[in-house]
Amino acid sequence: MVEIAVTRIQPRVYRYPVETPVRTSFGTMRDRPALLVEVTDADGAVGWGEVWCNFPTVGAEHRARLVHDTVAPLLLERRFSSPRDAWRHLTAALEVLAIQSGEPGPLAQAIAGVDMALWDLAARRAGQPLCAFLGAAVPETVPVYASGLNPDGPERLAAEKRAEGYRAFKLKVGFGADRDLANLAALRAVLGDDAGLMIDANQGWDLATAIDMSRQAAPFRLDWLEEPLRVDAPAEDWRRLADGAETPLAGGENLRGETEFDDAIRGSVLQVIQPDIGKWGGFTGCLPVARQALAAGKRFCPHWLGGGVGLLASLHLLAAAGGDGLLEVDSNPNPLRHLMAAPFPDIADGRMRVPRGAGLGVAPDLDALERYRVWP
Repeated sequence: MVEIAVTRIQPRVYRYPVETPVRTSFGTMRDRPALLVEVTDADGAVGWGEVWCNFPTVGAEHRARLVHDTVAPLLLERRFSSPRDAWRHLTAALEVLAIQSGEPGPLAQAIAGVDMALWDLAARRAGQPLCAFLGAAVPETVPVYASGLNPDGPERLAAEKRAEGYRAFKLKVGFGADRDLANLAALRAVLGDDAGLMIDANQGWDLATAIDMSRQAAPFRLDWLEEPLRVDAPAEDWRRLADGAETPLAGGENLRGETEFDDAIRGSVLQVIQPDIGKWGGFTGCLPVARQALAAGKRFCPHWLGGGVGLLASLHLLAAAGGDGLLEVDSNPNPLRHLMAAPFPDIADGRMRVPRGAGLGVAPDLDALERYRVWP
């Protein structure tokens, strides 16, 4: 791999003011932010990354300043043998600051977005699709599911997504048993028995509720139950839930670091492992997690709910890892998804086409995105 000498790192924040807020059990997204990271090297090559920034409302601008003021100075005018080398350098250099500032999450997210851009840059320089650059054969397509179905009439949006080519769907739950179960019944009535169906409680239940809901939801034949408990709930609570649940448990978007993922993969509680490439690790951290999960007999399904660059990075991560996992695609209207990943890959019969171009195979349309830019 040719050395990388970073000469410029440019973060940009965009916001799309949604008409229908995206609701979760812990909060509501009243607009859709995206933090795009552009990295340029000494040869003029460019790579694109994206930093997770959905919450809180000011999260995108704050993380953009972390990228610009804290992460970038540690990379500029230095040479690295690979993106992996740069990720390790940044992670080590910012460990104490993460403790001192009380912000290990935002700093890890800033590093992840830069790592994503460095891998894209390196693959573009090599003239290879990113998943091929990571050592995998390039598949024609990867399976996808429509995510983020709100609790208000989810069957209508699901029907629209089915018409667009989706064959699996994930419902937001945690809004009361009656409502959650009625929504599941409505989805099954519209989608039929063959559609894949998952639910995500976003850490919204206590143990008793999670046990009760897992039993009541079992007749709907769910592929997985995601984050039913708080991630930091006692291990015994997770064990008791897993012992009684008829549906596989899923999680990982709120884990951070090799140790936490090692423990989750070695344990028998989570059967679906879901790291978020823009929240921790980038490609450097998440690809080993994916391969370790598959080797342990788990299902690997990368988490993503943001703009188009992170989505395509998740696609290449899934393609590089292999397995039978699904790519998460937000079902809610958001032009930042398509404009940040142009041309947006086709979806048909439950699968998304893998771009054949170098790197991510797509690039942001900065001119079209300009109307949504809020920082700098």
